[in-house]
Formats: sequence, C-alpha cells, structure tokens
Amino acid sequence: MPTSHRTIEPISITDPDDPRLDDVRNLNSSDSRPDSRDGKGLVIAEGNLVVPRLFASPYPVRTVVGFEGKVAEFLDATASDPVTQHQWCRDNPPRVYQVTRDVLKQVVGFDMHRGLVAAADRIAERTVEGVLDGLPELDDSQPDIIAVLEGVGDHENLGALFRNAAGLGVRAVLFGAATADPLYRRSVRVSMGHVLRIPHAKFPGTTTTWQRDLAWLQDRGYSVIAMTPNTETTLQEAISQAGRKVAIMVGAEGPGLTEHAMRAADSRAKIPMSEGTDSLNVATSAAIGFYAAQ
Repeated sequence: MPTSHRTIEPISITDPDDPRLDDVRNLNSSDSRPDSRDGKGLVIAEGNLVVPRLFASPYPVRTVVGFEGKVAEFLDATASDPVTQHQWCRDNPPRVYQVTRDVLKQVVGFDMHRGLVAAADRIAERTVEGVLDGLPELDDSQPDIIAVLEGVGDHENLGALFRNAAGLGVRAVLFGAATADPLYRRSVRVSMGHVLRIPHAKFPGTTTTWQRDLAWLQDRGYSVIAMTPNTETTLQEAISQAGRKVAIMVGAEGPGLTEHAMRAADSRAKIPMSEGTDSLNVATSAAIGFYAAQ
C-alpha cells in the first residue's frame, strides 16, 4: 500500500554526527558540500516555501530535516496537496528528521533561520530538443518566450533570472557554454525554487561552437534577440520586428555576450539608459526583455 506522509512520524535526532543527516551536511563547504556535481550531486531546498516546490518537482526527494515546528508546519501544509503526494508514494519515500536549531547549525555549517531543508537526487539532464518538444501547445494569440544564457556564472544572478522568468511567463531556459550549475543550492534558493519547475537544458559545444545550435531555434521559428548595450537598435524596435516566438539572449555580468553569440542572433537590442549609465544587472536586463516580449 502506498505510503502517505500523513502517516509518517518524523524521527528525532540529537547527535549532529548522525550519518542520517549527511545529505544536508556542510552546505557551505567548498570541498564536501552535497550539492556539488563532483560530490553527491544532490538538489538542496530550504524553507517552507521552496521545500514544497522541490516535492512538486520531478527530483526524487531523499531527506527532509528541520526544527520540530517547521517540520510539522510543512507536513500540515502539504497534507492534502495532490501535487506533492507522488514523493510520498514512491517505493523509497523521503525520510523525515526533526532536530534542534543547534544540531542543524552544526550539521549544515551555519545558522539556518528557515529551519527546514530537504535533499533530492538529480535526474538525467534533458536535451534542448527534449525540453522544447515537451512544452505545452500554445494558441497563436499567446507569446512563446524562452531564455538563452551564455556565460552566466554567478549563482545568485542565475537564481534571480529564473525567478524573473517564472514571473514573466518564460517557458524554458537554455544554457550556452560557461553557465553556472542551475541546481547549486544558492541558485535554487534565490530562484525561490522556480529553477526546479522551469524546464532547462544545455546546448552542446564549447565557448566558441555552441552558438551554431541557435540556428536550430531559428528553424523552429524563434527570433533570437541578443541583449547588448553596443547597438543602436532598441529593445522595442527588435521586439516589433520579431514574431510571436522570441528567444531573449543575455550574457555574463560585465563582459556580456560573446561576438560569436551576437553574430548568430537575428538581432541585437539595447535597453535605452539614462545618461551616465550603460547597463543593468543581467537578471534585471533579462526581465525587461521578457516583459517586452509579452
């Protein structure tokens, strides 16, 4: 009979060295953190807002750890939520542990004020083609917006970009070379868990060759707009010349898009700026692009 989380009694752990807590151990360690691709490669979610989004995602949750009150609040809040039930009905459902604040601090390596953390296994990375083929059909009156990122290496920028994408109806996020790991704990946290639900995939190729596959997007009807301050074409002008299907492409904070990427785009577009300024944070620039493409 499938296990329901209503019947799960959290297990109390008082020893911070208990190996059952290893999935969330040393979250701030550069060498042994569990969300490192080179280590356990887990997906980490924090807090009563993001942990349910991890449960609603396809990532198989392994462990939930938190303060007694936070664990109870989470279980009560999701008790009748059918979206999260698939995790509890798996053959190997999540393990739930409750700990004190001091124990959790010793385990994760810092004082976790949110008081709730969960760890999940990663799933096989999807292909760009698989992501786009899996998007729901839209009617001709609806904008079809995707994001393309090149070299966005800062995890907080990446997380903020996913949060903006979720709020502005972006249907998928595609990565060129040298983009950070979207499932790194900080990216998940800053995205408010939206990185767990927006489909994403990475183009194959190196920093100078991945751009060739932008032609594949164009063959599917997407107008690729490269966001850069180094053009006379405004964002409004570029959007007006594009069709219903738009790919907003942004580059790394500072250097921006490579010339390889901009040459492969259909157009280059700038956000008109006040005198004395020339650019915005990459997540902010992308959000303006997403909004303009509506």
